[in-house]
Amino acid sequence: MEHDVNLILTDYSMPEMTGYDLLMEVKNSSKLSHLPVVIMCTDDVPARIKECLDGGAKDYIIKPIKVTDVPSLLRYI
Repeated sequence: MEHDVNLILTDYSMPEMTGYDLLMEVKNSSKLSHLPVVIMCTDDVPARIKECLDGGAKDYIIKPIKVTDVPSLLRYI
């Protein structure tokens, strides 16, 4: 069964890989590279944010997500 995916919303800190690692997997995949990726994290680390955005993330959101963040997420889908 095939699913329509319009956006990948991921946390940066995960047990097996980082959000940046996932971003690189998505961007290197011929089937997934067109999908926008938004990374979330509680850490506000400018170098990490830059690395993710330079790597192709559409946005990097500092958690917790606020209601005001939702419209910016919707513009990617």
